[in-house]
Amino acid sequence: MLVIMKNDATEAQVRAVIREIERLGYRGLPVPGAQRTAVCIVGNQREVDDSRLLSLDGVKETIRVTKPYKLVSRETHPQPTVIAIGRVVIGAGKPVVMAGPCAVESEKQTLAIARMVKRYGAQVFRGGAFKPRSSPYTFQGLGEEGLKMLKRVREETGLPVVTEATDHDNIEMVEEYADIIQIGARNMQNYSLLRRAGLCRKPILLKRGFAATIEELLMSAEYIASEGNPNVILCERGIRTFSDNTRNTLDLSAIPSIKEVSHLPVVVDPSHAAGRREYVIALSRGAIAVGADGLLVEVHNDPVHALSDGRQSLYPSQFAELMKDVRAMNRLAEREK
Repeated sequence: MLVIMKNDATEAQVRAVIREIERLGYRGLPVPGAQRTAVCIVGNQREVDDSRLLSLDGVKETIRVTKPYKLVSRETHPQPTVIAIGRVVIGAGKPVVMAGPCAVESEKQTLAIARMVKRYGAQVFRGGAFKPRSSPYTFQGLGEEGLKMLKRVREETGLPVVTEATDHDNIEMVEEYADIIQIGARNMQNYSLLRRAGLCRKPILLKRGFAATIEELLMSAEYIASEGNPNVILCERGIRTFSDNTRNTLDLSAIPSIKEVSHLPVVVDPSHAAGRREYVIALSRGAIAVGADGLLVEVHNDPVHALSDGRQSLYPSQFAELMKDVRAMNRLAEREK
């Protein structure tokens, strides 16, 4: 349920509504809007008696929210959420490209790729310092040394960085170094980690799980938002199906489906979906065409010798081609407005 406050409601009146919600045994989370503030009631498993709330000063009306995910639903927040990381704005209509290696391997390699992707137009640098891998014998990332390399990227190039936190042991460390904290597909339903991510001050990029439904993805985002962090970026990265010609099956229909019911921005990871670099550019075009707010693309200056996911990493020349396509599609979209 949403408690809609009047235009002239005071902060004291909003706090009084939250206290009354707590007396009823629930939690009240304020949702500021352009015209007025609403208070979202969370924690209820049944219909809330709104008679006591409607009698409070400053309350205009109550609205019942039908979705199980309340805070990330358009019923609660009709306007799209726009997330700003410095000068980079995600969700404002123009796709943001996040590019870099699957894993940072050395400072020289990391800076070389960062300079290259910035030159071709990337707005955010991606790179893994902690790498959850299917095999315990493969490269697991450089840990804090890798995070320090990402910090050096930001200092030299000005690009904000996104990197993954894999557990409670490293999320605080990742928050210290990263501009955007990624929660990977394997952890999409790690609810204790999601709650901890909700306490972070940085935006969270939440990847869809291998076999997760859209509702399950949104419920995971709700965990983060319910702990006080509304800045969640959803990521479609492909799901497992019976098809084996690609690493995963990219569900492009998820983008308009999510945008119909949620206000959160959605980016697409075509690299993990394809598993093969020759498909990444085509899938990126498709993602932008259906309304994705950005791309998360793997790029490497020497993919053949990459320590992680070299097969799906674009060569620099391919990334340059991709960025030309992105700019062309942006120009076309602007002409059609």
